[in-house]
Amino acid sequence: MRIIISISVFVLGTFNSISQISTPIEKFALPTTLNESSGAIFFNNKLITHNDSGGENKLYELDTISGSITREVTILNATNIDWEDITQDETSIYIGDIGNNISGNRTDLKIYKISKNDYLSSEIVNAQTIAFSYSDQIDFTASSSNTTEWDAEALVSFNATNLIVFTKNWVNGITKAYLVPKSSGTYALSPLVTTLNSGGLISGGTYNPLTAKLFLVGYTDTLQPFFWESKNFTGIDIFSGTNTKTSIASTFGFDQAEAITYVNENRYFITSESFSQSIFSDYAKLIAFSTNDVALSVDDISPKNDIVLYPNPVNDFLYIKNADVNSVQVFDMKLAQLYNGNASYINMSNFSKGIYIVKINFGNDYSIIKKIVKE
Repeated sequence: MRIIISISVFVLGTFNSISQISTPIEKFALPTTLNESSGAIFFNNKLITHNDSGGENKLYELDTISGSITREVTILNATNIDWEDITQDETSIYIGDIGNNISGNRTDLKIYKISKNDYLSSEIVNAQTIAFSYSDQIDFTASSSNTTEWDAEALVSFNATNLIVFTKNWVNGITKAYLVPKSSGTYALSPLVTTLNSGGLISGGTYNPLTAKLFLVGYTDTLQPFFWESKNFTGIDIFSGTNTKTSIASTFGFDQAEAITYVNENRYFITSESFSQSIFSDYAKLIAFSTNDVALSVDDISPKNDIVLYPNPVNDFLYIKNADVNSVQVFDMKLAQLYNGNASYINMSNFSKGIYIVKINFGNDYSIIKKIVKE
């Protein structure tokens, strides 16, 4: 059987072309509850965000069509001292309590790690803690407000074992990147080799594993927003490749851009924070833009090699990772159908222990069968 599918990959530098980025547009004003939205991820077809310093210890799910808050999740054992960014991997959500812009002397910097299973199944969750300090910060004398190089507002999930924190340097705009282990513990972080002369203040980040590209968003001291695109880097040295700055001030001048997240290989959201400064003020909003990162057509490749079902064995939620899935059915060993849908996860918490058959349907009348063990 001849199969043609789309694989979401971006060919980095193959044709020496310049990435094309669409003009960013405003989708809608954020609800007043999210006037200080400071981090964002796109998960379970919703934008998940939080407020920054002094906000509640909550995550908010936002419908990107209606603009309404559809769900709130409280992290019971966490305090929002200065939550500045959020990121995710296949199994966890990470919240960066990493803001340090008042005096640069915090000694309680941390990242909260939340299980996605817990997040999906309850509105009250507990988190593990990843505590850290900067090994190259030797002076903890309090500075005057906004004159420190030890602030940070950008956090991304980089690979299976590491996060990266990016500094927001109020002194000279030189951004450092620090690798952070994903396991709970206390760490002294050393900066990666290459830095970025950002030309402003870095306030959010997202690493897109579908394209191996990093996007950092920020603004100048006159609130002119921009973002950086980093690609073709070597190993973990994330600024060692090509770094390209794009200003969006012609469309969103005087805007305090705070967070950025990828939706797929060529779609991104930015959140901005409301502010009032001198004679200028603006409301919080959701901004969208797209890139020309394309999906290649590949002949005679079975999507079976691209599908990921996890975890297996499963206790509660079974996740399906593949962009081309049309629908999924779950059957017991007597072939009685127990589930039929197209969600990216299936709640199997009420299923009895045993073996189940999962049928995954793609386009062109193609499907595959996998077995899942329920514990």
